[in-house]
Amino acid sequence: MTTPLNPRPVAGVLWMLLTGANFVAVTAIVKHVGSGVPAPQAAFLRYVLGLVFLLPMIGPMRRARLDRRALTLFSVRGVVHSLGVMSWFYAMTKIPIAEVTAMNYLSPVYVTLGAALFLGERLALRRVMAVVVALIGVVIILRPGFREVSSGHIAMLGTAVLFAASYLIAKRMADLVSPAVVVGMLSVTVTIGLAPFAWAVWVTPTLLDVMWLFLVAGFATAGHFTMTMAFRAAPMTVTQPVSFLQLVWATLLGWLVFAEAIDIWVVTGGLIILAAVSFITWREAVLNRRAITPGVNAPKV
Repeated sequence: MTTPLNPRPVAGVLWMLLTGANFVAVTAIVKHVGSGVPAPQAAFLRYVLGLVFLLPMIGPMRRARLDRRALTLFSVRGVVHSLGVMSWFYAMTKIPIAEVTAMNYLSPVYVTLGAALFLGERLALRRVMAVVVALIGVVIILRPGFREVSSGHIAMLGTAVLFAASYLIAKRMADLVSPAVVVGMLSVTVTIGLAPFAWAVWVTPTLLDVMWLFLVAGFATAGHFTMTMAFRAAPMTVTQPVSFLQLVWATLLGWLVFAEAIDIWVVTGGLIILAAVSFITWREAVLNRRAITPGVNAPKV
């Protein structure tokens, strides 16, 4: 994993907290809109309406002078993110908010594996153990054999893989170009990628649906921008665990606003994933400090 030249962990955590707030707002609005608009069309409208937020980014995008490699990476991110967004919108209409959020925690697990495979990060035994524990958390959430695993759950399994790939590309590009370019290129490529899928299922949306999806576009665009700022400020090992706070907000939101029962298995599985990734983050911080100032009483974890 590429480390920022001047790491600012506190800033990274704050940016990721703001990212979580933005994405929880997106979750609430999409759940409110429900299945009145087909998932591919809702996803497309979110992005096409969000193009208005590109206006401040046009200048940086033009000045970036992206080479063929950068354009290829942005295009690949557009494809995988388009598929991920459609799967996520679909899952939101089929399963509770807390389950969508908890299963989305698979993305950091795949990010950890992808960072080792594609960004040159060393995959130590502790990370392997954390991945295994996180997957146990996912099994607890799904409980296959004890309840029905719906199409929404399957969609979220695919969503996690696709978003992880998107985040890894975003991390690589955030080290090369400005956040405005990263967010702007995502908006353009995903809008193009979603267009044919939206056209295939198009229904005439109500004005209220359009207004809600415009709010989704605003919060989502802000979320991608703050996420990119978090990546630039601190390593993923610092910023990713903060995203687990979204489970708390999502569970409370589903309970208070949408009358969704609090599933102790979903919460437990999410907390297990949180514990696994948080342990790795803490352990790496200990090793980094010890590398700078060796201590006799350093814990042998």
